[in-house]
Amino acid sequence: MANSDGSSILWFLAGVGIGTAVGILYAPRSGSETREVLRAKVDEGRDFVRSQAQEAREHASEWVDKGRDVIHQQKDQVRAAFEAGKQAYQEVTTKSPEAAQNL
Repeated sequence: MANSDGSSILWFLAGVGIGTAVGILYAPRSGSETREVLRAKVDEGRDFVRSQAQEAREHASEWVDKGRDVIHQQKDQVRAAFEAGKQAYQEVTTKSPEAAQNL
C-alpha cells in the first residue's frame, strides 16, 4: 500500500511538471504579458478577499451586538422576575405572620 501511495505522488508530480512545461510552451502571451496578467489576477483576488473579510467582520459585529441586546433583555427579565418574587414574598410576610410560617 505504501509503494502505491509513493508512486501515485510521483506520477502526480510528474504530471504537474509536464502540464506546466506544455502550458509555458503553448502560452498565447509573452512572459512579461503573462506575468502582468498574473499580477492583475493576484491583485484582484487580494481585493476580493479583503472585501469578503471586511463584510464578514461587519456581520460578526452585527451578530455580537444582537447577542448583547438579547442578553441584556434576558437579564432585565430575570431581574424583574426576581424583584416581583421578592416583593410578593415581602407582601405575604408583612400581611399575615401565619402565611409566613406556612412558607
